[in-house]
Amino acid sequence: MNNPTTHVFHVSGMHCKACTVLIEETFRELPTVESVQVSLSGEQVTVTGAFSGSSEEIAAELTKSIQQHGYTLSVEKQAHTAGWGDFAYAVPVALGIIAAFLLLQKAGLTSLITGSSVSYGTAFIIGLIASVSSCLAIVGGLVLSLSANSAKEGGTWRTQALFHAGRLGGFFVLGGAVGLLGNSFHLGLTANIVLSGVVALVMLVLGINLLDVFHFTKKLQFTLPTRFSTKIMNGSKRDHYLAPALVGIGTFFLPCGFTQSMQLYALSTGSFVQGALTMLVFALGTLPMLALLSFGTLNIAHKPWKGIFFKTAGIIVIALALLNLTNALATAGIISPLFNF
Repeated sequence: MNNPTTHVFHVSGMHCKACTVLIEETFRELPTVESVQVSLSGEQVTVTGAFSGSSEEIAAELTKSIQQHGYTLSVEKQAHTAGWGDFAYAVPVALGIIAAFLLLQKAGLTSLITGSSVSYGTAFIIGLIASVSSCLAIVGGLVLSLSANSAKEGGTWRTQALFHAGRLGGFFVLGGAVGLLGNSFHLGLTANIVLSGVVALVMLVLGINLLDVFHFTKKLQFTLPTRFSTKIMNGSKRDHYLAPALVGIGTFFLPCGFTQSMQLYALSTGSFVQGALTMLVFALGTLPMLALLSFGTLNIAHKPWKGIFFKTAGIIVIALALLNLTNALATAGIISPLFNF
């Protein structure tokens, strides 16, 4: 057996804390790996294990286990490509989508802007975007893990159905609990405005990260301790009948910035019903993409148009963040309302 050696590799493809959790948990399952630590800000992974071959060969071998999620390892730091040309397509597409939503709101057919509040329409859209970014990274990894375990048992649909049912039900109940927690704090108008501003700023950071142009914002992301994520990831490998449902409920606590921005808003509502419905609608927004992963084969990470896709999503998230921020400031009387719908 080879003696343990430690290697430091550069990682390409990470954009949030969920990525580090997914990579660490994937590597820990490999028989040759003894320990692993991933740095999001440094875009590096330090891995110790009984490896054989050159550093380049080890990097190539480890990449095989994470490549399906859009990550690659290299010995030398890869030059970052901002993909400025993608904006030529992303900007008009994003502006067209935003304009369409504003026109629908003007016509009274949808509601994205409601004072200092995050509407259910906005929560659904954020869920859609989350499902193809940070949410896809870690929850998608759980879905694929559950699919693999299900295949060993004959590939029944029960595992995936329980996971999605647990996720929707968990987000409803836990979202309501967060709303009740906010009510117990007796949050006043000022506190609600501050929380709305924090939600907007969290979304703004997430949107900038999706653009994949600036990297300093990766250090600004707030997440729960990693041990929560580790327990949930391990739960996806259990063979207990109700394990998929429990894992679905546990995704409420995973380090997805979009989820946490909605949790902050649910806290500000001070209402079980509003908090529950906000988190349920957000989870429903994530459902289409995660269902495709569960019952089909869709992996945006390897599509040639992924840069345009993520930049379009980033611009939309930034626009929603700025709209909610300006509305919070308008509610506080600091500025005049930008829209009077």
